[in-house]
Amino acid sequence: MKDYKDTLMGTLGMDILESEEGRVVATMPVDHRTHQPMGLLHGGASVALAETVASMGGFLLVDPDKEAVVGLEINANHIKGKSEGIVTATGTILHRGKKTQIWEVRITDEDNELICISRCTLAVIQVKK
Repeated sequence: MKDYKDTLMGTLGMDILESEEGRVVATMPVDHRTHQPMGLLHGGASVALAETVASMGGFLLVDPDKEAVVGLEINANHIKGKSEGIVTATGTILHRGKKTQIWEVRITDEDNELICISRCTLAVIQVKK
């Protein structure tokens, strides 16, 4: 797998645990890198994790020599605050079309409590070689 240390994934401490067709699981620490000023998990960090999981999953469903996926739309509902520990994002495909994909990403804590629910729409684009 690619080294992600010099990307947003590396900066926020994301780690991909599983990746298979239609499903990706990743973790992210809840610490100084992902906190908002009140010491809670920043909603933007959760959204970054959700879009990362969806995009990685989307990439597994296209021919990388001809296509790529890019975020088109994302929404998130932040259900529960978290100040420390690890969150786990599980992304599953809801729709796999020729030009779009829709992913659901559930972010949970160590007790499997729902922290955030997100839906991400990806555009499938043609790459120029």
